[in-house]
Amino acid sequence: MIHKALYIDFIEKKGKAVFTTEDIPADVIIEVSPVIVMKKEDRSHLDKTLLHDYIFEWGEQKDKCCMALGYIPIYNHSYYSNCEYFMDYEEETIFVKTVSSIKKGEELTINYNGDWNDQTKVWFETID
Repeated sequence: MIHKALYIDFIEKKGKAVFTTEDIPADVIIEVSPVIVMKKEDRSHLDKTLLHDYIFEWGEQKDKCCMALGYIPIYNHSYYSNCEYFMDYEEETIFVKTVSSIKKGEELTINYNGDWNDQTKVWFETID
């Protein structure tokens, strides 16, 4: 399920991104997408490809990895994201929920650290 107002567009220097054609209030589930679950050992192969940037650790013990389908791989990172994602290990899905009101035309973002306001540096940023 992907909210009817979501669409993908291109941002210079960021690439693809998710936007909305209408205002969306806080606490709305905007996407529920299946994942493809793989063994942790598969990660070493995936890390050598472009898919490296789109793989999630998976499972209570983080002993697997997964590739999310739907728009999930397209949401860009923000330390002050307006959405948060949740993993349902039993259903093998990831869902995205708004954490604040989002205006028409605004980009929807998630924090790649998992918690919407986690300030820990992410892997692709330079650490001073």
